[in-house]
Amino acid sequence: MGAGAPRGAGGPGDGGGLRASLSGLTTRGRSFVAAGIAAAACAYVLGQGALLRVGLLLALLPLICVYALHRTRYRVSGSRRLTPGRVPAGAEARVQLRMDNVSRLPTGLLMLQDRVPYVLGPRPRFVLDRVEPGGRREVSYRVRSDLRGRYPLGPLQLRLTDPFGLVELTRSFSTYDTLTVIPRTEPLLPVRLTGESNGYGDGSRRSLALAGDDDVIPRGYRRGDDLRRVHWRSTARYGELMVRREEQPQRSRATVLLDTRRLAFDGAGPDSAFEWAVSAAASSLVHVLEQGFSARLLTDTGSAAPGEGGGGFSAGGQESAEAAGLMMDTLAVVGHSDGAGLSRAYDAVRGGGYGEGGGDGLLIAFFGDLDDVQTELAARMRQRTSGAVAFVLDTAAWGGRPVPGHDVVPLEERLRRLRDAGWTALAATPGVAFGELWRQAGTARIGTGTSGGRE
Repeated sequence: MGAGAPRGAGGPGDGGGLRASLSGLTTRGRSFVAAGIAAAACAYVLGQGALLRVGLLLALLPLICVYALHRTRYRVSGSRRLTPGRVPAGAEARVQLRMDNVSRLPTGLLMLQDRVPYVLGPRPRFVLDRVEPGGRREVSYRVRSDLRGRYPLGPLQLRLTDPFGLVELTRSFSTYDTLTVIPRTEPLLPVRLTGESNGYGDGSRRSLALAGDDDVIPRGYRRGDDLRRVHWRSTARYGELMVRREEQPQRSRATVLLDTRRLAFDGAGPDSAFEWAVSAAASSLVHVLEQGFSARLLTDTGSAAPGEGGGGFSAGGQESAEAAGLMMDTLAVVGHSDGAGLSRAYDAVRGGGYGEGGGDGLLIAFFGDLDDVQTELAARMRQRTSGAVAFVLDTAAWGGRPVPGHDVVPLEERLRRLRDAGWTALAATPGVAFGELWRQAGTARIGTGTSGGRE
């Protein structure tokens, strides 16, 4: 369900008929039935009519409670509201449960229990004393996780009891929700990584360059257009009101490349090198989108988010916001790949819509351990971009162990070769905030092979 939208509960999970409901008799209820049968038998043997009536009352009372609760549990509806449905790691989401009594009879004691994964916290339990006919009760709890991922919430379980404590019936609703925990992000300074202050080009990058009055490309007048933009010469020529078309700056493109190879990273957990790279990639994506870039997320497998159309780049406006959400959802569940190289990522960058000769695309890459072949391949990615920044992680520095048989190029050599190819390459070491590395990348000269970053 979408964040904030209530969901009804019901369906196949409601389970069982009247015979199945008999299994809900408590120890007290079974004792009543046994005592009633024994009293009735004694009354029959002794010929005591009063004792027979007592025995029938004891035996029938639990059965009446079973029937009443059996009908009641199908007249109690439940819903869940999750707000928000997507949260950063370490942040809280609020879950609101609502129970409605749609019957004409009041309920007995209600016990609610919602099923949540252990990483989100303890299983919430609530007790509702009594719900009047047509009444409603709402309770809420909070969940949080320090680990990114997608976590199911539900199904909701409702336990009903009668006032005498003779019967307990459980109803499991069939609906559930999903909480998406995305990587943590941090705000980044608006540094000029491509020689521009934002994601909109100027000069030769404008889709419509108006050099003079004769070069005007007019269009028909639309309601709400400024009358000062009316182009009278075109109006006289076409016989209808025409206006000058405004300049349309072309959005610059940015690709965030995340190396997810299992060979490139060792270790797991919130403090691992891979989790640092995922969080940094998320911060980069949020930043370039805020700066007006058309962005995409690319992994070593060659898959791109938000999609394959148009090279996988996001569009503008509302579609850009939707693409950002899709990329964050992708990063929420991204894991290690079994790939051995970056060839698919290289092909995606090479044919990713940068245009012949490099275009105006910015490439921001996060690399793990690289051998000699992959270092050369990563260096060649720079040829298809107008600017390239690499954050290189070293498994040994993060306390990991290189994979046996994987000949890793030393960190200093990786940085040198990337810089010689035109990258701005910085070493990502434990304890250094990504925002600081980003600031250092902004002070470096893109494409000159120099870097002001820490090595």
